[in-house]
Amino acid sequence: MTTVARYGKTVAHNGQGGALAGHLLGAAEDLAADPGCLLYLINREKSDPDTIWVTEVWRSQADLDASLRRIRGSDRVAAVMALVRDWQMIELEPLGGKGPGG
Repeated sequence: MTTVARYGKTVAHNGQGGALAGHLLGAAEDLAADPGCLLYLINREKSDPDTIWVTEVWRSQADLDASLRRIRGSDRVAAVMALVRDWQMIELEPLGGKGPGG
């Protein structure tokens, strides 16, 4: 199995960063019991409270794909997407270090 890591950068509509962060923190709580999700960390950009970063580390691509299938079409995803002005996903190749995948 190859570990999968990603950064997600999401920009909320003006003034909606707090609501967006709340939904993503809820998603993190939901993932706490998912053994395939090694890290799902929500961060707010200090200089722009409407920009939220998600750091993800997954045990495998299959685990990530299974999680995405479970949430596709859900009310939570719809609520998140209604708040989002822009979303970028950056796929990473874990090389090493301290922490999951390191």
